[in-house]
Amino acid sequence: MQATQCDAVTEIVENAFAAGATEIRLDWIRRGPRLEVTVRDDGRGMDAETRRKALDPFWTDGAKHPERKVGLGLPFVQQAAEQCGGSFALESAPGRGTTVAFAFDLANVDAPPAGDVAATLTELMAYPGAADLAVRRAEDDRTYEVRRAELAAALGDLEQAGTLALMKQFFSANEAEIRNEVQHGEIDAG
Repeated sequence: MQATQCDAVTEIVENAFAAGATEIRLDWIRRGPRLEVTVRDDGRGMDAETRRKALDPFWTDGAKHPERKVGLGLPFVQQAAEQCGGSFALESAPGRGTTVAFAFDLANVDAPPAGDVAATLTELMAYPGAADLAVRRAEDDRTYEVRRAELAAALGDLEQAGTLALMKQFFSANEAEIRNEVQHGEIDAG
């Protein structure tokens, strides 16, 4: 099982990369005690039989991890969501991409903690050869959005160490702001 929300998000976005997506949209939104995550991609998609198998922890197509005989990612996200009073949905069609949506009731004792959101978004944006990933993060009424192409235009090569550090600072500052931890330009270390 994924230990954090970040683990679940990473699993789903990496699946989109592995499916050959060129455009990925990640909406990661908390409204009160409810977390809703949706990942939409334009990858190769799945037929009905593959969708069914993808939710079976004892099946894998072998593409993402050729050495593994099981595919635990989607089944674990589904289990975690349903276990804490949330929901899970998988929609896909060959040649039309995939949408995975899941929600957690964060007030539920079984809801996973957030994890390091800034580090996760930095890692996903720097994924080698990554598609144009668009991210929308929100905490109640505070939101920020960014696209991989915008970051690359502003920072250069997203896989370079110096760029990674700047990207992590960018995401850390935005995360602090949407969690309402910024007062007059300073992070409340509190």
